[in-house]
Amino acid sequence: MKVVSINGSPRKDGNTAILIQVVFEELTKEGIETELIQLSGKSVEGCKACWACHKNKNKQCVTTDDFFNECFAKMLVSDGIILGSPVYSAGVTSQMKALINRASMVLAGNRGLFKHKVGASVVAARRGGAISAFNTLSNFLHSKEMFLVGSRRQSANLPIKR
Repeated sequence: MKVVSINGSPRKDGNTAILIQVVFEELTKEGIETELIQLSGKSVEGCKACWACHKNKNKQCVTTDDFFNECFAKMLVSDGIILGSPVYSAGVTSQMKALINRASMVLAGNRGLFKHKVGASVVAARRGGAISAFNTLSNFLHSKEMFLVGSRRQSANLPIKR
C-alpha cells in the first residue's frame, strides 16, 4: 500500500511538510509506503477549461509544460492521497488550488479514477481561515468518491518554523 502526499506550500520543508511528516510517521509504523511531493519551486498552472481531457479521456491534462501531469500520475497509482496546505487568505495556496482545479477537470472527464482511495487533509494555520482551507481540500477528496479519514492523536509539540 502506498500513500502520496502533496504539500501545496510554496515553502519547501516548512510547517505543512512538518505536519505531513507526523502523519507519515504513523503510516510507516503500519508498514505503509509514503511519498512526499512538494509543489514548492514547481509550476502548476490553473485550468484553462479547454475540455480536452474530457475529449481525450487519457487520464491527463493536455497542458504538459508544468508539473501537473507528473503529480497527477503519482496520485493515480497511489492507494491514498493526503493534501496539505498552509492557510493563505483564508484558503489554500494558489499552487494547491490550481492542482485540485485541474485534477477535478481531468477526473470529471475520466470518472471513477479516485473512487475508494483513502484521502486526508492537513492544514497549517497561524490565524483564521483554517476551516475554509480544510474544507476546500476535504471537499475535493470527498467529491471524488474517496474515503476520508480523521485524526486520532494530537500533535501539540511540533517544531514550528517561522
